[in-house]
Amino acid sequence: MSITRRVMLSATATTLVAGALFAVSPAQAASTPLSADAATTLADSFGADRNAGSYVDSSGATVVNVTDAAAASAVKARGGKARIVKRSGSDLAALTARLDKGVTGTAWWVDPVSNQVVIDVDTTVTGAKLAALQSGVAASNGGARIEKLTAKLSTTISGGDAIYTGGARCSLGFNVRSGTTNYFLTAGHCTNIGTTWYANSSSTTVLGTRAGTSFPGNDYGIVRYTNTTITKTGGVGSVDITNARTPSVGERVTRRGSTTGIRSGTVLGLNATVRYAEGSVSGLIRTNVCAEPGDSGGSLYAGNSALGLTSGGSGNCSSGGTTYFQPVTEPLSVYGVSVF
Repeated sequence: MSITRRVMLSATATTLVAGALFAVSPAQAASTPLSADAATTLADSFGADRNAGSYVDSSGATVVNVTDAAAASAVKARGGKARIVKRSGSDLAALTARLDKGVTGTAWWVDPVSNQVVIDVDTTVTGAKLAALQSGVAASNGGARIEKLTAKLSTTISGGDAIYTGGARCSLGFNVRSGTTNYFLTAGHCTNIGTTWYANSSSTTVLGTRAGTSFPGNDYGIVRYTNTTITKTGGVGSVDITNARTPSVGERVTRRGSTTGIRSGTVLGLNATVRYAEGSVSGLIRTNVCAEPGDSGGSLYAGNSALGLTSGGSGNCSSGGTTYFQPVTEPLSVYGVSVF
């Protein structure tokens, strides 16, 4: 989808805004519930052979998937819910490697709730390619499933309103800075297109110049502001963004883009690999938030936390869709910048 940004005009200035389950006895229970971030760290400490991810359940509790009783006890002692599952992270990774033949139009991710590898298949995957995937799933002994998407998987860019370069429109993600130097982040499939970025389609108001881009493989880019007359605020609309982090599966999130505005949904998976026609991107956040052409690069957030940049997906905001996001923590680290 395209680049997320928010430009607010007044009479005096132009403002750019970036846009379980074991009972725990009182003696075992931790004094503080296990946070999502702490659950991820704890699960990782068990190793891929003893854990299979974590998620937030419908009650808001953090659930950690483990493969043995000792790990389950450690989770309970930290105030979390432990759930012993059949397939470890290593098992699921091996299954993905066995089934994934690099077919364009597919996306691969792990669903910690069902403890399965999930293959998103778009409308271009048919015939022998689809039959091969279905055969692999049938032989997985319940370890994998196929979810059919309603349209083609794509990184979508269109002409219209928002930030522009070379006739293309995207959405600004987040304003960031390094020291006193200001930048904004957006999707890499957007910053690949052009060097100079503008606030209007007639290309009369310059925003800045591309300082870095990464696509495919990743999907992020950074633009350095050269226009000092534009006021940069570290928020998404009226929401102040103060930090950046990795979301949790099951977490409620919000996206903002220049085409469809503010839309909300749920995180369904992490570390998804999406095989676009333009190239594959790995490590993406998979959600059921809708998006449309022009939303690419736009901000994914929860509360005051920056989470991701809109990469691409399938469907639309009339019939619903599936959208994937580049985690924002990666470009922040690569470029040495921070949200504000």
